[in-house]
Amino acid sequence: WVVSASDDQTIRVWNWQSRTCISVLTGHNHYVMCAAFHAKEDLVVSASLDQTVRVWDIAGLRKKTVAPAEDVLRIPQMNTDLFGGGDAVVKYVLEGHDRGVNWAAFHPSLPLIVSGADDRQVKLWRMNDTKAWEVDTLRGHVNNVSCVMFHARQDVIVSNSEDRSIRVWDMSKRTGVQTFRREHDRFWILAAHPEVNLLAAGHDSGMIVFKLERERPAFATHGNQLYYVRDRYLRIYDFETKRDNP
Repeated sequence: WVVSASDDQTIRVWNWQSRTCISVLTGHNHYVMCAAFHAKEDLVVSASLDQTVRVWDIAGLRKKTVAPAEDVLRIPQMNTDLFGGGDAVVKYVLEGHDRGVNWAAFHPSLPLIVSGADDRQVKLWRMNDTKAWEVDTLRGHVNNVSCVMFHARQDVIVSNSEDRSIRVWDMSKRTGVQTFRREHDRFWILAAHPEVNLLAAGHDSGMIVFKLERERPAFATHGNQLYYVRDRYLRIYDFETKRDNP
């Protein structure tokens, strides 16, 4: 499946193999800026200029499409387009931003959502089986927040903005820990490599690929010994004996 978000105020789920639209999610009343599947659950999150983030339950759609493909294609397309399918329903509507919301993303493993909006704020939300609520607001950007995401392997949130900055936020302290700036280019989009410690950010004149931390530790050699830092401890490796001492 592929999910798309549109200025026609809808979200659509597509079967990329048959090239057909299998569901239309209606409910937003302004442009829908982004939509994404949950990594493990039958959920979709969307962000809209109507100032809301919505979470959609698509479990009914999965049950329906387990049926033979011909049955799926027999859905009256006009009714689906006009009214949306009953197989995908709104689970939560998250209200709290004061301006249009440009991006929303699920945490890969925890029941958390992060969103960024034209009110210059990044918001953290938590959800359970019955409700979703705002946890905190991260303030620091001085223009519209374009994109925001959870880091897959670290407890940080990464956001970028039309203020020409990328910001890294500590999830537990809810404070900014790093800021990267460009001189003239506004940032618009973020992406993370699924396996390697690499992030990419798109801006007005291109893109940058970067890491949040060095993978090579601080080190120095003296004589036959290598001094290096690992897990905040200074260690010594002896080249002759091949022993590694804390």
